[in-house]
Amino acid sequence: MISHGKEIKVFSGNSNHKLANQICNQLFKNLGDCTCSNFADGECSISVHEPVRGADVFIVQSTCKPVNDNLMELLVMIDAMRRASAGRITAVIPYFGYARQDRKAKSRDPISAKLVANLITAAGADRVLTMDLHAAQIQGFFDIPVDNLFGAPLFAKHYIDVFGKDNDDIMVVSPDVGSTARARNFSMKLGCNMAIVDKRREKANQSEVMNIIGNVEGKTCILLDDMVDTAGSLVGAAKAIFEIGGAKEVYACASHGVLSGPAIERIDNSCIKELLLLDTIPYPENAQPCEKIKYMSVAPVFAEAIQRVYEEISISNLFE
Repeated sequence: MISHGKEIKVFSGNSNHKLANQICNQLFKNLGDCTCSNFADGECSISVHEPVRGADVFIVQSTCKPVNDNLMELLVMIDAMRRASAGRITAVIPYFGYARQDRKAKSRDPISAKLVANLITAAGADRVLTMDLHAAQIQGFFDIPVDNLFGAPLFAKHYIDVFGKDNDDIMVVSPDVGSTARARNFSMKLGCNMAIVDKRREKANQSEVMNIIGNVEGKTCILLDDMVDTAGSLVGAAKAIFEIGGAKEVYACASHGVLSGPAIERIDNSCIKELLLLDTIPYPENAQPCEKIKYMSVAPVFAEAIQRVYEEISISNLFE
């Protein structure tokens, strides 16, 4: 007996309609009928056109660009569902914005990730379903349950299909020291070795010096990161392992393709052969297409997680 809601209803804001529809297709359900628009002065306006009383409601909304508009849409939608007596409300946030401000890096810094967590909780969400938080400790910023899914198993399956497992010619590379743990776990899935790109600035006003920890000479390297924003770090790491390390070719993958500013141009002009992204964030509107950028769908993973959350069974096997 499901005690918290009589049925699943999935709604979407404006941030990623395509992914929301794909999730509904996996669940064999129609996307919930609602309208997300703006008043003349830019205020968010939400209208829900079907009853949700007693339903288990899942709101799919990435807080990507425009970040503040999409975040406000999510908060107002949660409030609308709560006031309409939804049985339970889950905020499905494939990409969680403001996650990079998770600590005080210097005096008088905000911890915006904690503030956003408070806002989502105060709006009325009962739980959060997300993917590859920038820092795992952000789960602790919420006073409600948080399920943080991982994109690495999807990438691992793809690259095992392409290159095979336990291939000595493959090397996983962390683009910086901070991503070492993520790269180590990924390399274990592929059954290969790993290397690290170490960046440091020897003196003020001097360019960064790149050191490669590990032997990548003649190897096919796979750079793994959680997000690609302006792509400066990713492209710089790829250049280092190709020119300094002597790698044969460079592939890259990341869970979230923010792709701000010059990112697409940098990727297009880089030595990266292919950049594989998850569709947690849609490709930027009006941007020139880039043949190097490919997408994988996370809809099956989120659909299964939603079904398991509704049925109140474990989702731990989705982390493997």
